[in-house]
Amino acid sequence: MNITSKGRYALRVMMDLAQHPEDGFISLKVVADRQQISMKYLEMIISHLKKAELVESTRGKEGGYRLTRSPEKYTIHEILNCIEDNLAPVSCIQSGAVQCEHADACLTIPMWKELDDITNAYLSSVSLLDLLTGERWKAPEESPLTKQKDVL
Repeated sequence: MNITSKGRYALRVMMDLAQHPEDGFISLKVVADRQQISMKYLEMIISHLKKAELVESTRGKEGGYRLTRSPEKYTIHEILNCIEDNLAPVSCIQSGAVQCEHADACLTIPMWKELDDITNAYLSSVSLLDLLTGERWKAPEESPLTKQKDVL
C-alpha cells in the first residue's frame, strides 16, 4: 500500500477542520495557508471529501467548509478510501476482491488478502479524534507499584 500525497493531504485537511470547529465554515484559502497546500490541489481533494459527504460547504462571504460530524465519528479508512484508488498492498486486490488472471495458481494471494484485511481493520479502528489527540499512541504511565519493583 502506498498512500499518495492526496491521501496524506486529505487527512491534514480533515484534521485542520476538526481543530477549528468554533470557526464554523472555513475558507479553502485559510486551510491552504495553514496547511501549506496549493489551492488547486486542495480544490481537487476537497471535492472528493465533499462527494463522500465527509465535509459540507456553503457559499458567500462567510462560506467555506466544515466537518459533517464530530471527529470521533470519522475513520481514517473512510477518509483515505474516498481519495485513494486502492488501499490494498498489491494491485491484484481491489476493494477487497482478488482481480488477477493468475489468482487460481497464485500461492501468495491468501497472504496479500489477509494483509489487506488487517490494514483495513486497523485504519477502520483509528478515528480522526485519535489523530488529533495522539492518546492512542502514548505509552501508559508507570504505576507507583511498577516503579517500586524497579527499585527492589
